[in-house]
Amino acid sequence: MRKFKTESKKLLDLMINSIYTNREIFLRELISNASDAVDKLYFRSLTDKDVQLGKDELEIRVAFDKDARTITVSDSGSGMTADELEKNLGTIAHSGSQEFKDENDFSETDAADIIGQFGVGFYSSFMVSKNVKVISKPYGSDEASIWESNGIDGYTIDAAEKAHHGTDVILTLKDNTDEENYDEYLSEWKLRSLIKQYSNYVRYPIRMLVTKSRALPKPEDAGDDYATQYEEYTEDETINSMIPIWKRKKSEVTDEEYAEFYKSDFHDFTDPVRTITVHAEGALSYDALMFIPGRAPFDLYSRDYEKGLALYSSGVLIMDKCADLLPDYYGFVRGVVDSSDLTLNISRETLQRNSQLRAIAKRVEKKITNELVKMRDNDREDYELFFDNFGRSIKFGLYAGYGMKNDDLGPLAMFYSAVQQKYVTLDEYVEAMPEEQKDIFYAVGESVERLRNLPIVKTVARKGFDVLLCTEDVDEFCLQAMHTWKEKEFKNVSTTDIDVASDDEKKVAEETGEANKELLDAMKAILAANVNDVRIASTPTDAPATLTTAGPISLEMERVLSHGPDADRIHAERVLLLNAQHNVFETLKAAQASGDQDKLRLYTDLLYNQALLTCGMPIEDPLTFAEEICKLM
Repeated sequence: MRKFKTESKKLLDLMINSIYTNREIFLRELISNASDAVDKLYFRSLTDKDVQLGKDELEIRVAFDKDARTITVSDSGSGMTADELEKNLGTIAHSGSQEFKDENDFSETDAADIIGQFGVGFYSSFMVSKNVKVISKPYGSDEASIWESNGIDGYTIDAAEKAHHGTDVILTLKDNTDEENYDEYLSEWKLRSLIKQYSNYVRYPIRMLVTKSRALPKPEDAGDDYATQYEEYTEDETINSMIPIWKRKKSEVTDEEYAEFYKSDFHDFTDPVRTITVHAEGALSYDALMFIPGRAPFDLYSRDYEKGLALYSSGVLIMDKCADLLPDYYGFVRGVVDSSDLTLNISRETLQRNSQLRAIAKRVEKKITNELVKMRDNDREDYELFFDNFGRSIKFGLYAGYGMKNDDLGPLAMFYSAVQQKYVTLDEYVEAMPEEQKDIFYAVGESVERLRNLPIVKTVARKGFDVLLCTEDVDEFCLQAMHTWKEKEFKNVSTTDIDVASDDEKKVAEETGEANKELLDAMKAILAANVNDVRIASTPTDAPATLTTAGPISLEMERVLSHGPDADRIHAERVLLLNAQHNVFETLKAAQASGDQDKLRLYTDLLYNQALLTCGMPIEDPLTFAEEICKLM
């Protein structure tokens, strides 16, 4: 028994139990090592005339034996001598693959796309195994050797018999416990799924004997009631795809193939609305294939939703969803990024240098933005469908950026136009503004139909000014965070600081307010618990009164924030605006002049509640409101 060359028990225990977080990656690591071994031999065949290889000789095989409880990963690669087994497996964390990369210059060719870097991947096999045998025979040699270890005491190296060059890694699985079921790896389905998940794009074929079923011929003497009989048989099958679709030239892949890949790998039944490909070379080379889905997943805006692109290194899956590759506002994008330049950590599960990810993420974000701009300009119907599904994400990005993302995301935002009766961009709104319009007007509510019929919206539209109708709870927060667009401020039409009245209208409103100061003060006193002020509207609407707000918090914002933890402290400064040109105003004046305070209180309460209903707010006391209507009747 030979001891490992580096404090075996402590270090090996660290390798097995601390470096990796998911035990099923043992198969990924062994297949990656096997791919490296085949790569080395293939590279030799390009530079050494004595190495003659047939194309079908280069392969990796996976097999299992339920009775013996073993899994075998074999390769037809370069193989190892006894000394190389001692060097590569006896010294923990010695990387033969990294040494091979260091000894050869691959700057002019990618013929040997070596995956391994750290030399610890092999030891992940001890997470599931109680014994590991490695039988290896170098190419061109007649001698084979076997390395064996239980992962605790040390290892042995002896002579062995092996018919062909390459390496067999034979794992004897641990016994099952109450907590762990190792038998799950002794199934064709499990091994196939692990290969597909982690090693689907390894460049060499990964083959397995798989069980299939076929119908037996119908016997000649069988009657009409004959039931088809089936037999099972085994067949050699290549499990992996080898060449990833993102490595192929875009001109060589059809839209149907992209769509099929998207639906298969990302479990969607609808075609993507856009496919985005990136092939970058230089200081950081990578390939990316991304999709904008045709519909929003049901959990997109839930806490459970995980954003991110699948991250591969040389075709081997590193992370299923790398969140750092996408900003939150593009979290709906699905796809993959593959780079051989990534500096992985020792377990290949995360990265050592996040600066590489940031560089890729920055370029990926720019590519997505450009594709959305192109869709907006050239295929408006598709873009509006996209915005129906994912516009909320864009708006959240604008809100979260507090103006920092205005230049990037602002051109992508769309809102419904009350005048044009369709979605418009902010640029399109500004271009259509009359010269005398100073601000961008918007209204916030539950539906376009309700907002379109708001008295204040109709009034502003009659003045010749368009109004953006905002129906999502994030809309107003988004517009307030942006503050301005093309030097135009966003103004909620339901606030007191909109300026659409003429100088004459303002003067008349001011004079009317002064002449009816006692009435306004009396109504303000009646509504003291509900409003901050009662005024005469400078821009009369069709309604007898409208409820507006002063200050930064609108009625809709108050409604949205009422579900939050600080609901008791967040209130809009409500202002009731009276239409002095409406008949109801004369009725109010008459009640005040007669001194009938009960009648004035009744009219004032009804008018306030009517204004609440008109702007889509709930009435605070529906029972009292109903009783007051009965009194009036």
